[in-house]
Amino acid sequence: MASVTTQSPSRSSVAQPTASKGLHIGLWVVQVLLAVAFFMAGLTKVTQPLEALAAQMPWTTAVPGALVRFIGTVEILGALGLILPSATRIQPRLTPLAALGLVVVMVLASGVHVTRGELGMLPVNFVLAALAAFVAWGRSKKAPIVAR
Repeated sequence: MASVTTQSPSRSSVAQPTASKGLHIGLWVVQVLLAVAFFMAGLTKVTQPLEALAAQMPWTTAVPGALVRFIGTVEILGALGLILPSATRIQPRLTPLAALGLVVVMVLASGVHVTRGELGMLPVNFVLAALAAFVAWGRSKKAPIVAR
């Protein structure tokens, strides 16, 4: 008598985005670099006296001090959002949202620099926004991190 075996559906039969190991590594590298950049910029805006900031960032004299501190806080939170949800795998869907938030910060920063005639800052804003958009796309569509 022949035995009949049935195969249960494997996990691979479920449609999931596939990404190369290189893309995952690239995304992690960009996430860490962006997190360091935004964390340091935010920490500077939150901890330095406003007079000292004015020497480094002339735009800070044109806005209320509370706004400068708020922007710094948002940058710190965005930096943490790029790393912690993905690294802990607790709510990793928050990582692309943090990246999108940082894209918004860079678009708004570009607007401030344009209105102040500080066009030399636009390439920095553009590169940071493009890298954050890459993380948002990569972690939401192409190489999402699976929650625990």
